[in-house]
Amino acid sequence: MGPQHPSTHGVLRLVLSLDGEVIRKVEPHLGFIHRSIEKMCEHDSYQQIVHLTDRMDYLSCHINNEAVCLCVEQALQIEVPDRVKVVRTIIDELNRISSHQLWWGVMGMDLGAITTFLYGFRDREMITDIFEETCGARLTMNYNVPGGLFFDIHPNFQKRTKAFIAHFKKKLPEYDALLSDNVIFGQRTKGIGTLTKEDAISYGVTGPTGRASGFSCDVRKHHGYMAYDKVQFKEILGTEGDCFARYKCRIAEMWESMHIIEQLIDNIPAGDYKVPTKAVIKLPKGEWYQKVETARGEFGVYIISEGQKSPYRLKFRSPGFSNLSALDHMARGCKIADLVAIMSTLDLVIPDIDR
Repeated sequence: MGPQHPSTHGVLRLVLSLDGEVIRKVEPHLGFIHRSIEKMCEHDSYQQIVHLTDRMDYLSCHINNEAVCLCVEQALQIEVPDRVKVVRTIIDELNRISSHQLWWGVMGMDLGAITTFLYGFRDREMITDIFEETCGARLTMNYNVPGGLFFDIHPNFQKRTKAFIAHFKKKLPEYDALLSDNVIFGQRTKGIGTLTKEDAISYGVTGPTGRASGFSCDVRKHHGYMAYDKVQFKEILGTEGDCFARYKCRIAEMWESMHIIEQLIDNIPAGDYKVPTKAVIKLPKGEWYQKVETARGEFGVYIISEGQKSPYRLKFRSPGFSNLSALDHMARGCKIADLVAIMSTLDLVIPDIDR
């Protein structure tokens, strides 16, 4: 399958070993869009590195950017203002919802339900409009910088965010009516592509994919950052570990993201939106690691600094790469058509894997 099969959602080639229609082995062939991002980081400034990460997982762009900023701030021992912490958290959750909306629309389309794609993008446009007004972009968005934010929030930010929450609370139940409760959809996803908790841990599977198997791995809960320690929210855990469990996990996470935003949107502290930093940032000699929870799972940034304006070495731990490693295990014994549902519930973004 692939590298340009519609269900791979990008340039991914899977070599399948088959017995009739039954899958005996799946071997992913990677690297079609490898851009050597980690090597590029060894020659870029820390401000420039931030922008490379939204080219990896463009659906979690703000969260990826934030991870680099947090790692640099950790090394420089910068404490960002409370206003920055709250705004970053709201932006992260809007980013998570918009990613899950796109995933939901595309998953329905992967399994033959065209309408979901239109409904998902209808709602996602409202968030994209907020992001465009905030940072001027609709896809590879940049709003985080080491020390804080590029700009303060737009005067319309709170009003438009609250309008979106009011709108989406009415629309999210439609997702269940359209797809979750559909008999054919249930037959295509229940009991398909099962991953046990032990296997999820063994393969390093994180995010909704790991939590649907019962693996408690939410970075926001276990290693709180920004304003996550100031809000109440549930870590959504499943037990079945199949395609339907992964689907339900993401639907429930959208409710939790809205709950987080509601607790913060009227309580954005006054103050600065950035701590001034030097034009050329040089980290002290040493090693630092920072991880965050993206829409696909744990994204980590590991920096080794020799005290120069660029890192000696930088390594990204991308959730898509680890999650893809479990595909062969999940798909063995399933039919070719099941592989489409399994890949869709992994919610793969290929540049996140290839880097």
